[in-house]
Amino acid sequence: MTQPGLMQPVPLQISSILKHAVRAHPRREIVSRLVDEPLWRYSYDDFARRTARAANLLKRLDVSPGDRVTTLAWNTHRHLELFYAAPGVGAVLHTANPRLSDEQIAYTINHAGSRVLFFDRSFSELVDRIRGQLPTVRGFVMLSDQERLIPGAVGAVSYETLIAGEADSLDWPEFDENAGAFLCYTSGTTGDPKGVLYSHRSVVLHAMGAGLSGAFGFSAFDVIMPCSSLYHATAWGLPFTGLLSGCKFVLPCDRMDPASLSELIGAEGVTFSGGVPTIWTMYLDHLDRTGQDTGRLQRVVIGGSAVPRAMAETFQQRHGVQVLQIWGMTEMSPLGVIATSTPAIAERGKAHENEVIWTRQGRLQFGVELKVVDEAGVELPRDGMSAGSLLVRGPWVIERYYRAGQSALGPDGWFDTGDIATLDEDGFLRITDRKKDVIKSGGEWISSIDIENIMAACPGVKTAAVVGVAHPKWEERPILVIERHEGAKLTEAEVQGFLEPRIVRWWMPDLVVFEPVPLTATGKVDKKRLRERHGEALIAAVK
Repeated sequence: MTQPGLMQPVPLQISSILKHAVRAHPRREIVSRLVDEPLWRYSYDDFARRTARAANLLKRLDVSPGDRVTTLAWNTHRHLELFYAAPGVGAVLHTANPRLSDEQIAYTINHAGSRVLFFDRSFSELVDRIRGQLPTVRGFVMLSDQERLIPGAVGAVSYETLIAGEADSLDWPEFDENAGAFLCYTSGTTGDPKGVLYSHRSVVLHAMGAGLSGAFGFSAFDVIMPCSSLYHATAWGLPFTGLLSGCKFVLPCDRMDPASLSELIGAEGVTFSGGVPTIWTMYLDHLDRTGQDTGRLQRVVIGGSAVPRAMAETFQQRHGVQVLQIWGMTEMSPLGVIATSTPAIAERGKAHENEVIWTRQGRLQFGVELKVVDEAGVELPRDGMSAGSLLVRGPWVIERYYRAGQSALGPDGWFDTGDIATLDEDGFLRITDRKKDVIKSGGEWISSIDIENIMAACPGVKTAAVVGVAHPKWEERPILVIERHEGAKLTEAEVQGFLEPRIVRWWMPDLVVFEPVPLTATGKVDKKRLRERHGEALIAAVK
């Protein structure tokens, strides 16, 4: 029998992050854009007082521990207040994704069983449309002041009016650290969205792990601007890691266009930001066209899909901004790996270091275990070449989906990510494809991610996507869909000429299509739609 420890059994709770932040950094700023309102600016101390008001409001609205509360909101200070208020009183905050279809949004709210819906005024028409499909929702609160309130068909009330009447202090309750805190849904590209219920314990551990020097490496001198949406996997945990570290927050609301982001970066001294590749593609193009600089920006974390090497090189070489690629999933809270160097990599020279950092998704971090297995479930060598199914486990990795009757884990207790990957001896992960996206042509595998990354460096390419479609002889062949930058005149012959010296001959796409590339609700390329749109293209061509 093991000997029990003799330390204090203080539970890990999200409210403990708030209490620490306001005691250690009471005057640190939070700056927020809002929907059709002036810029908001206040201190951690003010933030804590308003969060207590929001928590007291939830109790007055008869929200009990374990109840679900939904938000349809952008990256604002009001949304951030609810990130601490709802879990702080033992409720679960469901951050609905407004980029899903109306039907899927209603599905997630009903599946969550939410009692109250908080929403930004730009979603008033959406809420009116789905109101009749939300039988469990008893109250609607618009995240606005009274002056800009739009009651709508749901009779919404003003958030500012409601919290004004509440006490600005609260003795935060203590409860089991394994209690649910956040309910995040997958984007639902295949079937209905699935709910992932984060616990207080998993959120706090994730925040501590992400704050380590080997990961985001925050300090109280950092100014962070989350461009990853608060409604998507809690914006990669930045609301917790940043507050824990005493960072200044700059919240862009829904204004993710490059001109608006550039303005905030310069005016507020942003040192760190994070978002999906499409945001930074547009941002870099904006800098090229306007001649603007990156201000005090030092680090950009990019995730959601593979980071094109050309993007990383442009940030680093032209603007002196370090790019940190991350990989993870909603089911992992979501951080899995982050592309940081080590002495063992650096000592082999800068060229080798760049090759590793910019062609891998990242290096394993404490808190998440990784392994790659073959079709029989046998672990493959960590040689950087043996590719197989990527499995993960750890204290912030899912055990089962919300309301699911069975575990999401395999018989050995590992979660299958659905990715095909390699691991090397230094702990670096390289995703070669999603299982559903792998292209098998004449019995040989073609990596769509590799071709996409190469094409990202081609002049005139805004977004490139490779999908496998049916072929009468080779089973599958790749086609390349390109969305050009505005004004670019790129041709199919130029694309093929760019690819020829960079890939093996039989990887060459059989067809190049120029059209807007569709994105999923989380900003990733929607390959399902591309396959549906072009699935018969080569069959028709051969005939």
